Amino acid sequence: MENPGILALVPTLVVIVLAVWSRRSLEPLIAGVIVGYAMIATSDVMSKTLESAQSVLADGTMIWILLAVSLFGALTHLIVHSGGAQAFSGKLVKFVRSRKSALMTTWVLGLVIFIDDYLNALTVGSSMKGLTDKHKVSRQMLAYIVDTTAAPICVLIPLSTWAVYVSGLLEANGVAGDGEGFRTYIGAIPYMLYPIAAALLVPLVALGVVPALGPMKKAEDKAARGESTITARGGALTIDHEFKGDPNIWNFVVPIASLLFFTWWFGIDILMGVSAALVITLVFYGIQRVLTFNQMFDYAMEGIKGMLPAIAIIVVSFMLKDVNDTLRLTDLVIESVRPFMSAALLPAICFGALALIAFATGSFWGMYAIALPIVLPLGAELGVDPALTIGAVVSAGAFGSHACFYGDSTVLSATATDVEPMDHALTQLPYILIAAAIALLGFALL
Repeated sequence: MENPGILALVPTLVVIVLAVWSRRSLEPLIAGVIVGYAMIATSDVMSKTLESAQSVLADGTMIWILLAVSLFGALTHLIVHSGGAQAFSGKLVKFVRSRKSALMTTWVLGLVIFIDDYLNALTVGSSMKGLTDKHKVSRQMLAYIVDTTAAPICVLIPLSTWAVYVSGLLEANGVAGDGEGFRTYIGAIPYMLYPIAAALLVPLVALGVVPALGPMKKAEDKAARGESTITARGGALTIDHEFKGDPNIWNFVVPIASLLFFTWWFGIDILMGVSAALVITLVFYGIQRVLTFNQMFDYAMEGIKGMLPAIAIIVVSFMLKDVNDTLRLTDLVIESVRPFMSAALLPAICFGALALIAFATGSFWGMYAIALPIVLPLGAELGVDPALTIGAVVSAGAFGSHACFYGDSTVLSATATDVEPMDHALTQLPYILIAAAIALLGFALL
């Protein structure tokens, strides 16, 4: 099917409908991929699907993700079984005395760990779930705050992987001169309305100014009754572990500090950061004899196995991206809205259309690479401030990362908090739509 037109939406619609109906993530994605390849190659669906899986698994980016996520699972499991997580919660208990303060502490931690959305989601989610459980906060609420301080915060801080990537695109496309990408990016930050609205909405939700809405209210009511809100298929990622003796806070501080430092030291590379942190953690625990050699490797392998559901979803979501690229979904959406572009409407239409693309495809950095060379010259031709156009494009990607049911940040935030990804996506959706409406109105006014 060379030019499917409006039918390019079918695979994504299949995924969304099945995901909402089943409240599952992996199976709807597989169905969407199969439907997509049935449209692309009607006589050879199985072969094309398997070729796509092999291509995705052989891709350098996917290998990087698989290694980073797996090693992070190993590190997290070691921290729990060393007593480090227990000690961290014990220290925070002295300062966190209410549900509101537990949620606000989670938000502040998310603001501090801004280097990378993967690092943010996995670190904050794993660190805070014990403490928030004590104050009867639902895992769904925790997942929402963790996810909201991932991509939305990373795009607002110029020293993050997102900022580095977009700055490079601005220079590559001639929007900024050599070495001026960061300066141009920083100038656009005040116009990144979606991440700003999403980030500022969190404390309002945490303090109860904005109430629990829809599915989130049901989860919060359940937590208030003292019932478990863990919905991940395999149960909790890290089992409850009563450490014998006095838990040592350094068993938490050393691994996490190493993770943050070496991620930064190696040029904001979370894979290098988590690898270095894992080595240091194994040596540090070995010197203390907190765990035996065999225990450390057994727990590390348990942590890797706990990440397998998240890895499976990420792999299949990349396959769906390949389907949508082949069906030219991005081109369809951009060409559909092009006739309505004007200087006054471009920022709002740009945000709305590209947010739809990012949500549907689960591809955020890929959307930037495709959209920026198209939208920025169009904005310049219409006389729109380049900073405003950049802000609209970056906001659309942040929305997609935050809202997409099968986006990597959504999946990892759910995994870190032991929530089924689809359950997390639906419970946070009302707040995402509020922030998106504020952003859309802001772009229309600007």
